[in-house]
Amino acid sequence: MRLNQNEEEKNSILNNTNKCADLVYNKTKQKKDNSLFVSDENGNNKNLLLKSSYYYNLPEELIAQTPVEPRDSSRLLVFDRKNGDIKHKIFRDIIDFLKQGDVLVLNNTRVLPARLFGYKDTGAKIECLLQKRINLTDWEIIAKPAKRLSEGIKITFSENLSAKILEKGEYGSFKIRFNFNGVFEQRLSEVGQVPLPPYIHNKLNNKERYQTVYSKVEGSSAAPTAGLHFTPELLEKIKAKGVEVVEVLLHVGLGTFRPVKEDNILDHEMHSEYIEMNEENALKINTAKKEKRRIIAVGTTSIRVLESCANEKGEVETKKCETNIFIYPPYKFKIVDAVITNFHLPESTLIMLISAFAGYENTMKIYKTAVSERYRFFSFGDAMLLL
Repeated sequence: MRLNQNEEEKNSILNNTNKCADLVYNKTKQKKDNSLFVSDENGNNKNLLLKSSYYYNLPEELIAQTPVEPRDSSRLLVFDRKNGDIKHKIFRDIIDFLKQGDVLVLNNTRVLPARLFGYKDTGAKIECLLQKRINLTDWEIIAKPAKRLSEGIKITFSENLSAKILEKGEYGSFKIRFNFNGVFEQRLSEVGQVPLPPYIHNKLNNKERYQTVYSKVEGSSAAPTAGLHFTPELLEKIKAKGVEVVEVLLHVGLGTFRPVKEDNILDHEMHSEYIEMNEENALKINTAKKEKRRIIAVGTTSIRVLESCANEKGEVETKKCETNIFIYPPYKFKIVDAVITNFHLPESTLIMLISAFAGYENTMKIYKTAVSERYRFFSFGDAMLLL
């Protein structure tokens, strides 16, 4: 096992990463009354602290199984929060809704080949999904069948890569330590597969279609899917229009697919994810805010970075840390002015986040419209622009 210079750099960052302050929005205050009521379109009271309030009926055939080609030919639902208008466009038309001086915030994470198949010494087959890197050798993973694994068991993935179970956690999670010859990333790329979401059943022919065209920093177990719609040509046109493009980092964990099991969303334990906001991009964002220019977040991951880095003055601060921010109504956004995102799972933390930004009634209206108009949903699906 050897460490190159880049790996030593990563190790330093991982070992010195501090967890952000507890960013679960207003949890203590909301727990006092356990209710937050609004009326739906039928005049029924909805408690926005109940998971069931975020349910919508989605026909299974609307879950996109393959990406469209080209990337920017997906459909785009445009919603204006000021007047409630909905427009139906093609994603490449998004340039018509952007203006000079806007700041477009991208998450430049790259998906690891995080799905591994290995064998115990007994010959039993084990599937592992890398969830979070602890240091250069140790990872949090999800493995199945979990009942076959316990502390001390060795899993062999290839002649150059194996792992030992260090600790067993909940919901099929484990801490493991890899042993490898050469460079870890190289060994991982030799045996790892792209970890597509559980609702996608078709095989992906081109692995790059589950990466954004601007992905750079490996570390995610899932793609920041709102960014999958951009092409290099579209991004160049956007920049030529005078839109400033900045990049932040959030490594997406498998917790993004973990369902909310608790009826009261305040009882949900939000997963944490590693984020970075550097000084250069913080300055660009803060300058734009002072000049009343729009900050447009591409995806919920960019939102989580921006709002995690926000201070009470409405500025972002430089950070390298873990965030567990949980955004739900009636969260008041400090940084984000507009959002580009995909359509999310019913009762997920992501639809709760969008309900906080667009308003609960508006969000339910958007999703009802998207279903009736036969939009494609989830990771390889269509997009929406919330202005």
